[in-house]
Amino acid sequence: MSKGIGSAERKPDTAGSAYPPVDPAVEALVQDIIGKVADKWTMLILEALEEHGTLRFTQLGRTVGGISQKMLTQTVRRMEEDGLVKRTVHPVIPPRVDYELTALGQSLSEAFCGVWLWAEKHRDEIERARRAFAEAGRTA
Repeated sequence: MSKGIGSAERKPDTAGSAYPPVDPAVEALVQDIIGKVADKWTMLILEALEEHGTLRFTQLGRTVGGISQKMLTQTVRRMEEDGLVKRTVHPVIPPRVDYELTALGQSLSEAFCGVWLWAEKHRDEIERARRAFAEAGRTA
């Protein structure tokens, strides 16, 4: 577990530290995965496939809503590259392509479920904080 967000913020590991030493390869992987999955479209595609199961490309786009065909293509390719989705091309005319979550994708979806639950639980607090921030005349 990292002690900070970026490695520049981390303090050197010392004896008696609450955290075990971090393997630099694991830290790099975590940062890479967070960079890929923490975007809006990946989260929404994970949610759509978790809720609806296997979807055709066009169904997936409609279910997610507001996503361009180019962005949908780029996002599902990244997800396929990381082993999160399985892409099945059916040899028919017109071409039919289905997407479904892999076991790895399902486990990531479960992990992000905690974020959704946290947001639901703390929604009122967050909205109050945002209103107070705006009323103070500050902008993000």
